[in-house]
Amino acid sequence: MKLIAWADGASRGNPGPAAFGYLLADERGDEIEAAGQAIGRATNNVAEYRGAIAALEAAARHGATELELRLDSELIVRQIQGRYRVKNAALKPLHAELKALTERIPNFSIRHVPRAQNTAADALANAALDAQRQ
Repeated sequence: MKLIAWADGASRGNPGPAAFGYLLADERGDEIEAAGQAIGRATNNVAEYRGAIAALEAAARHGATELELRLDSELIVRQIQGRYRVKNAALKPLHAELKALTERIPNFSIRHVPRAQNTAADALANAALDAQRQ
């Protein structure tokens, strides 16, 4: 089954209160699952990784055999592609976890998209942050 996932992370303060959001859709664009979750205090990059990990876990639950992950974080996209090294110690275990998840999906691809094409995942992350503040 071919799926598309959008993921995003948000941190107010960087580090500060943080959350992630993801949206999983089939190849026609019909939503299968969407969620946002607050993760406490973290950097934006940590939140971005956590969103990508949650999206891949959701795709695996839904039996994805092909997945295109779309992120507006150029850093994470290039780290997963192997074009950038992971220098930050806090990101290394998240990178390893995400890489391991990508290997469970036979046809995995990742691509950078402009922020304007990632508004649904961004909205889910920000809604989770707003709910945490209440």
